[in-house]
Amino acid sequence: MRTTIRIAVFLAAAIAAFPPVADAEVLGITSPTNTFNLTAKADAISTSDGDSMWMWGYANDPGRMQYPGPTIIVNAGATVRINLRNELPVPVSMVFPGQPNVRASGGAQGLLTREVPAAPCTPTPTVTCTVLYNFVAPQPGTYIYYSGTRPDLEVEMGLVGTLIVRPVAGPNRAYEDASTAFDQEYLFLVSEADFDIHQQVSFGNLQVDTSKRHPVDWFINGRNFPDTLTDANVGHLPTQPYNCAPVIHPNEKILIRWVSAGSDLHPFHTHGQNHLLIARDGRLLKTPSGTAAELAISDYTTTVVPGETADAIWGPWTGAKLGWDVYGTNDVKPHTCNGIANAPSAGFDPTTHEYCPDHTKAIPVSLPTQSDLTFGVLGGGMWGGTPFLGVPGDVPPINPAAQTQLNNVGGISFMWHSHAERELTTNNIFIGGMAAMALIVPVP
Repeated sequence: MRTTIRIAVFLAAAIAAFPPVADAEVLGITSPTNTFNLTAKADAISTSDGDSMWMWGYANDPGRMQYPGPTIIVNAGATVRINLRNELPVPVSMVFPGQPNVRASGGAQGLLTREVPAAPCTPTPTVTCTVLYNFVAPQPGTYIYYSGTRPDLEVEMGLVGTLIVRPVAGPNRAYEDASTAFDQEYLFLVSEADFDIHQQVSFGNLQVDTSKRHPVDWFINGRNFPDTLTDANVGHLPTQPYNCAPVIHPNEKILIRWVSAGSDLHPFHTHGQNHLLIARDGRLLKTPSGTAAELAISDYTTTVVPGETADAIWGPWTGAKLGWDVYGTNDVKPHTCNGIANAPSAGFDPTTHEYCPDHTKAIPVSLPTQSDLTFGVLGGGMWGGTPFLGVPGDVPPINPAAQTQLNNVGGISFMWHSHAERELTTNNIFIGGMAAMALIVPVP
């Protein structure tokens, strides 16, 4: 029974996934004056095992708490001002690793920075109920922010988020150098949670022994798989507004912005091909005199350690040199391939980006019958089990009561996930946890 329910939940979430490909940018908050008003609040999130978890988190006033906190997006050189209030029963704060000369005023002095007192706050001549954090963001990159007040508990409870500083060169570069250009970008804020700690806090225990911490939930952007695929800002996940469903066309590049927002190591694996790690902690992997990421690392798994960020480029994906036509033979999908022999993209069709030397070659294995395949991994007219791009057809029913769906798009999907197998569960229920699906869809 549990397996049946799990599959039904998985497929239902998948149907809503994957909007059409556009110039995807990370969702977040911006301000013409680079001034942001946040409040630390409490609320609940949903987990993909059908349960819920009590959380603390930052809210973009006057909205609800969200996990993770609002992704703050500014341009390099901006003077950033963040006003923080607090509705939690503990003091809270914000720290900004990688940002020099952060000035804080108001509140009360804490160990690492100025803190907003616990609610209800009563101002005094020396203590205020709001802290202003003020800094200039000098360098582009991906950065983390979190509470510097007892982070062992408050980060566990959800007081963490992302700061993205965009380069002067424009929104489709991670850094100033042209080698960091991308077509689509996606945030992968990875974290974990101990359900028992959250339950104790919900019952009023604010002195939890975090040394006994034992995570059982793993998240990307505050969601477990398959909720990672569900549309952003979906109504049934009001406190988890950020999804993680990468979609690109052949020959496009994805910028992966990893943020390690927990206390554990997370080895993250991208299927389909290697990714190129170009930066860590908002700094290009380059030589002292270089400008491009000369020291970039090509790998299939990158481990992001607690408090660290990493930027990687995945793509371009073309299916080149697989030895078979990714669009299918002419009996499957009649099509042409017009490669230009001496062009920079030699051998590729300029529109579909098909690798012409493999044109019309049959896939060199016998494909299984429909009864031997698992369908519904992406649903919503996206993928029907075919290994070919852009081949429409009837998808078998996704559950005994469902009708046949039309596979209108015919994409190829790759699972991106933690390489720690236990992290592919949600409170011991497989499949869940720290996973997403990347989808290649054909050029219209």
